[in-house]
Amino acid sequence: MPPGKESRKLTPAQLDLIRRWIATGAVTAGPEPKTLARGFQFTDGDRSYWAFQPIRRATPPTVKTLAEIRNPLDQFTQARLETIGHTLGGPAAKSTLLRRATFDLLGLPPTPIQRTRFLADTTPGAWERLIDRLLASPHYGERWGRHWLDAAGYADSEGVASVDPQRKWAWQYRDWVVNSHNDDLGWNRFLLAQLAGDEMVKPPYKDLSPGDLQLLTATGYLRTAPDGTVGSNDAANRNQVVAETINIVSTSILGLTVGCAQCHNHRYDPIPQVDYYRLRAIFEPALNVARWKRPGGRLVSLYTDADRKEAARIEKEAKVIDGERGRKQATYIQQTFDKEVAKLAAAQRELARLARKTDAKKRTPAQKDLLKKHPSLNVSAGSLYLYDQKAANDLKAISKRASDLRATKPQETFVRVLAEQSGPVPVTRVFFRGDITQPRQPVDPSGLSILGVTTREPVTLAQNNKQIGSTGRRLTWARRLTGGTHPLVARVIVNRSWMHHFGRGLVATPGDIGSLGLRPTHPQLLDWLADEFMRTGWSLKRLHRLVMTSATYRQSASAPGPLLVTDPDNDLLGRMSIRRLDAESLRDAILAVSGSLNPRRYGPPVPIMADRVGQWVIGKENLNAGRPGAVVDMSNEQYRRSVWIEVRRSRPLGVLDTFDRPAMVPNCTERVSTTVSSQSLMMMNSDFVVSQSTRFAERLKAEAGPKTIDRIHHAWQLVYGSEPTAAEIGEATAFLDEQTALFNGPVPKADDKKKKLARSRDQALSVFCQALFSSSRFLYVD
Repeated sequence: MPPGKESRKLTPAQLDLIRRWIATGAVTAGPEPKTLARGFQFTDGDRSYWAFQPIRRATPPTVKTLAEIRNPLDQFTQARLETIGHTLGGPAAKSTLLRRATFDLLGLPPTPIQRTRFLADTTPGAWERLIDRLLASPHYGERWGRHWLDAAGYADSEGVASVDPQRKWAWQYRDWVVNSHNDDLGWNRFLLAQLAGDEMVKPPYKDLSPGDLQLLTATGYLRTAPDGTVGSNDAANRNQVVAETINIVSTSILGLTVGCAQCHNHRYDPIPQVDYYRLRAIFEPALNVARWKRPGGRLVSLYTDADRKEAARIEKEAKVIDGERGRKQATYIQQTFDKEVAKLAAAQRELARLARKTDAKKRTPAQKDLLKKHPSLNVSAGSLYLYDQKAANDLKAISKRASDLRATKPQETFVRVLAEQSGPVPVTRVFFRGDITQPRQPVDPSGLSILGVTTREPVTLAQNNKQIGSTGRRLTWARRLTGGTHPLVARVIVNRSWMHHFGRGLVATPGDIGSLGLRPTHPQLLDWLADEFMRTGWSLKRLHRLVMTSATYRQSASAPGPLLVTDPDNDLLGRMSIRRLDAESLRDAILAVSGSLNPRRYGPPVPIMADRVGQWVIGKENLNAGRPGAVVDMSNEQYRRSVWIEVRRSRPLGVLDTFDRPAMVPNCTERVSTTVSSQSLMMMNSDFVVSQSTRFAERLKAEAGPKTIDRIHHAWQLVYGSEPTAAEIGEATAFLDEQTALFNGPVPKADDKKKKLARSRDQALSVFCQALFSSSRFLYVD
């Protein structure tokens, strides 16, 4: 990135680094030409790079061993394994496959009902029927929608400054993503709506049809970037929002680091700097830096004319009630005043009536003195209850009638959208070295030039489309991306889906399939899947079914020793890789097993707050003079799935942050999976884990009865989705006995023994449940 105005010269340390690089041979990541031609030149390597070539459907290779082949996908993996003298491994146990599938598709452990039904089904097609049931579950959208929200950089806050302002209506986009996944909206239509939904809706945006509302809501994708203009609305912050938006689009859809060409030609990929600004020109009519819309101005009201008419009708009725109250109030006050006047001496009564009628500023000293000596004469609406409680109660009831009626008005809601503004179309210019204060030559909107070379298709875009009331730039570009001939889009989403099923993509760098990314381990398989994906309607659910019904997916996680030596990283897919649960799945699984999970979906996010030691936890507080007050009852909202919890970039939720939930700066195309001591400490000491362990223990007592062995069996089924072995039963029984004795300790009174022993058994059961939650077998899926 370019240095600021105050630091355009290199520092001594930077100069020293360059000197040392030169002294060691000035080695670069790729070969350097001896001479540079004028302008940007594509090399033979650029033109032949695999990711930029058209997708061609490879013929599944012929293999020697057909026993494990279940669909064409397996032929590609089997063929690679046969080159080193191996074959696909055998299938995992049914209970293992069930747990793998439910976590993959739903992000939840299998329920006892799911387990019983699947294990009892021994007829052909049992596995396929299970997959179909899981894909039909509404939990599917929660799981796979979360994957896309990572790539899109979704957050419920602006992501800048210490206050990190909230995005009140951002959740509408999140709900649209989850719904779209559950509806299996074709990926081409899914992307089209997000990139240009507004250009498919005729303005003004009033009385929107359900379809038009969905299209506008989808453009929330282009409003996810961190935005500093909510604070300082200067040119630098505006341009940073545009830059982050381009980063999100390029990494999530194209799988390229186009942002590296903002200041200069991309150092490794064939993306000249001018291409970056041509891409920016596609978005700039909507992200108009010169006529910037701050966050508050990006909302479209969903109030319809019918809503306004209904609200006016209700308000008219409410005002009738207000009038009734006003008349009664005047009568009650006058009656009360008359009663108080009657208590005065006869000579003072007329003076009191005259004083009340006189404006306070015009009262005589005698009138003021009289009212001061007799404060009860100053009866008002606020003090009426002191004299006539029955009248005050009547007025209160009338007020409640009016407020209850007004509460029935249609509530105005909003959706965050990105749409072009009317007026002159901004001219996009190349910034010299990425410096916004040094604009140079103007550029026209266009896709990446290298793709025009490799696919022989045009990349330039129309300048204006008068038929749709906008430039049509994003819509034209989006249609090219999703038209079936673009070399990147299908490869990127297929690779990302593979990553979520196997723990690593066929290209292990899903956000960068360019020169610095890793090469695909199975390039022909990737292209075959991408082509099949497009042929079958860009359906993610069909892609899941294809992958999960393969023998490759159903393999056991164990493998023969020689294969582990030959292929330690499982590049050849000769076994299933063991994966740790991601942060959301871990929390949701704990809630599901304990019986606490609240299945409510959609709507405003569950709030988070700082606890008394500064950690971010789920909850909402009343503020008392700026200091934390009493925690507000959440009505079990705190037990909803993690996808519905507020995402604040500067306030990571402790239970999720510890297990590597990304910070969205600006987005995340691949999560890291760490193993650090803080994770074990959280499982030992977290209030959340401890409380859910207690709830789990209560569930075991209620569902399994008083016998220890029955509780152990039920615990294993809920936590691991399997039955315990005899050895495991023995170890669990011994642990419970040991913990019970530890908690029981000495009993001071003989008649307390029975009660204390019962408490000790309950405490031991809770600790046992916590130990199961903390076990690797629960934390990992094989």
